[in-house]
Amino acid sequence: LARAGTRPIHVLSKAFDDLAEGRLGTRVGGDLSRRRDEIGDLGRHFDGMAARLEQSIAAQRQLLHDVSHELRSPLARIEVAAELAKNRPDRVPEALARIERESGRLDQLIEEVLTLARVEGGAVDSLDGYVDLVELLRVICEDAAFEANAAGVAITLVPPSREEIVVRGNGELLHRAIENVVRNALKHGGDADRVELGVEELPEEGLVRVLVRDHGAGVSPEEIEGLFVPFARRPGSTGFGLGLS
Repeated sequence: LARAGTRPIHVLSKAFDDLAEGRLGTRVGGDLSRRRDEIGDLGRHFDGMAARLEQSIAAQRQLLHDVSHELRSPLARIEVAAELAKNRPDRVPEALARIERESGRLDQLIEEVLTLARVEGGAVDSLDGYVDLVELLRVICEDAAFEANAAGVAITLVPPSREEIVVRGNGELLHRAIENVVRNALKHGGDADRVELGVEELPEEGLVRVLVRDHGAGVSPEEIEGLFVPFARRPGSTGFGLGLS
């Protein structure tokens, strides 16, 4: 009887030891997870925790691999440009321009990776500020107008229901998130000649919805989730694939 009572504890203890030693595929499963008592609850919670930890570690490893890959390309081009400047004095201006361009790309990539790390690690400024979304969208619309006009696209702010719609949050992060979607709409809106920004309140749900609408082909439902994975890019994209993540 004592052995029957302590056996599940030993199973859990061994599972914790295995997980602590780095065997991330460890699960208790089996009879333990089918129990309908506190021990069964603990086993199911352990399996859920282990699965999330395994996914998190896998995502970190993939991110490290992708960052290394992204850094390698501009560094290789800088090396080629430096070699060109050394061996072909007549092409020094061209080589310096390439080095400057690739250095800026490296700087942008590193900044985006650091921002992603800060956000995922919770090391961001307070989310308890107050942000007027109407004003925020107006600023984003004005900033994007130059790029939109150059592409022959009209960008407009749909008149909101109220002059001010205030939410709690981080203004800088909200600005970056919405601006990223706007820039994607401008770049990938196909032959559409307009992009609209809007904001609407959903009082029954306690929510506010920000709308960025282009009139291009859109993204298939199967691709939606993948857009938020670091370094995920659609064909023809010129960014790093970090903005949405």
